[in-house]
Amino acid sequence: MHIFRALINLFRFNRTNWRAAALCFFAASIFWTFTSLNKNHTTNISFPLRFAIDNARYLPVIMPNNISINVSGNGWELLRKSLGFKLPTLTIPLDKPTDVKKIPGSTMASLVSGQLGSLKINYIVGDTLDLEIDLKDSRKFRLVGDLANVSYKKGFGRISQVVVLPDSVEIEGPKSILHTFADSIVLPIVESKISHHYREEIEVVVPYGDLIKRNPPVVEVYFEVGEIDEVAIRLVLEIIQKPSQLHVESVTDSVVCRITIPRKLGLETLKSYPPKAFIRLKFFEKGEHAIMPEIEGLPPFAHLVTMDSVYLKLN
Repeated sequence: MHIFRALINLFRFNRTNWRAAALCFFAASIFWTFTSLNKNHTTNISFPLRFAIDNARYLPVIMPNNISINVSGNGWELLRKSLGFKLPTLTIPLDKPTDVKKIPGSTMASLVSGQLGSLKINYIVGDTLDLEIDLKDSRKFRLVGDLANVSYKKGFGRISQVVVLPDSVEIEGPKSILHTFADSIVLPIVESKISHHYREEIEVVVPYGDLIKRNPPVVEVYFEVGEIDEVAIRLVLEIIQKPSQLHVESVTDSVVCRITIPRKLGLETLKSYPPKAFIRLKFFEKGEHAIMPEIEGLPPFAHLVTMDSVYLKLN
């Protein structure tokens, strides 16, 4: 009876009893943890990777930054490595970087085995490392302002050429990527209801941003805006590049187009820049065609608004 009562008293809620029990449990846990860490264990650890390449000649396009390895070793050592303390960066030499596309896991183990100190490699977690390394190259590209998304206040328009300063950009990056770029890089300009001269800094935006260096990354774009008039003019139509076997019927000898010109210059200034309209028939076959003529010779201050299409019958 006394024993039973003693057990009840032991488990009866008492702050002092439970505090002592908790301290005992905590001390036991610490002792067990320390004892366990003195033994050998196995775990997966992610190690940072560095590929030994000539950075002056090559650029990484696809390059893993780390590798997960299943390793065995002393518990204390594994704990430090898992927490990132004194975690070595594993170096993989590449003699011909552009030729290496994959590194099998089995090969990786032998490449890094001597870089892990006392840890033993069991296996590489994951089968293969995928790589893509390219030759470094640099090219100059012409810069062109795109005003397709620019609108003007009624009665106003652009009255000068678009000036980009500087007019080119040097781009450094992987050779295979640079050679897919067009000769010109377009600078999109977005403005609404402009009635004054435009001068802004525009960023040179190219794809593959992380792999590309731009010099300069930002350029200045400038053009003048002023009052304009929209006028209709009739141009003589010329047929060019006509195959000898084709006969042209139903063709007009002129075409009407509407252009804008700066009000301060007037229509008379067009006489110094006689524009012309023409149709190229080099790639047309027999049949009926509605063709939009081309126009050239417009002065830099004039801009084409609309032009009539031309109906042709080719035999």
